[in-house]
Amino acid sequence: MSQLLSSPPPMVVNSRIFLTHRFPEARFLTAGVFVGKVNGFAVKPTERVKLTVKSRYSGDSSSPAYSPHIGEGSSPRFYVGHSIYKGKAALTIEPRAPEFVALESGAFKLSREGFLLLQFAPAAGVRQYDWSRKQVFSLSVTEIGNLVSLGPRESCEFFHDPNKGKGSDEGKVRKVLKVEPLPDGSGRFFNLSVQNKLLNVDESVYIPITKAEFAVLISAFNFILPHLIGWQAFASSIKPEDTSRFNNASPKYGGDYEWSR
Repeated sequence: MSQLLSSPPPMVVNSRIFLTHRFPEARFLTAGVFVGKVNGFAVKPTERVKLTVKSRYSGDSSSPAYSPHIGEGSSPRFYVGHSIYKGKAALTIEPRAPEFVALESGAFKLSREGFLLLQFAPAAGVRQYDWSRKQVFSLSVTEIGNLVSLGPRESCEFFHDPNKGKGSDEGKVRKVLKVEPLPDGSGRFFNLSVQNKLLNVDESVYIPITKAEFAVLISAFNFILPHLIGWQAFASSIKPEDTSRFNNASPKYGGDYEWSR
């Protein structure tokens, strides 16, 4: 039976809030969520916490109630998203944080940039969406840059092959996301086409976005970009007493600067 939900999928702030802490592996740390701090990511390991979550969704902006049981010294983590609902489809956009690896010095180095996960679900009735049939598309930081730099009458198109470089399955899944202005100039439309020969799927999900809704997206995209490339984590780690020592570090570790030659 199809899963018919009037609320967005898990990890959307309007529907549910999940807070998790986990110990990282000995040599690898994944900043998989955004930490509830004003100045960016906290990448230190913490303990697992238990939550009591009560969730509900309605057409208004009522927020879910939650009661986190957080250990002393721990920082809560939040999974968030932004959703747009229209007559024929719904779109949810969620940020995914970058990943870092631990260095012998105790510092962390960016190993993978973050991205934005777009989830499209077709309508299954009035104010109901079938999230079991959702199609997903991940926007890289460069693709986000393409979107935020679009002119009023410009469009863009992104092609993904999730199995690229995976041998015989390469080319069997095609995803094309088109973002184009509406004919009357009232906004844009997002159209995701998916052809999956492995699952015999050929679907296209279309959702119009108003100027106001697109403005919200662009503002959110511009805000989150420094976080996705890890620069906010770097900026929040700067201490005045450390800058002289780091800026005069060995060239082997990036201390060789153009103006010092």
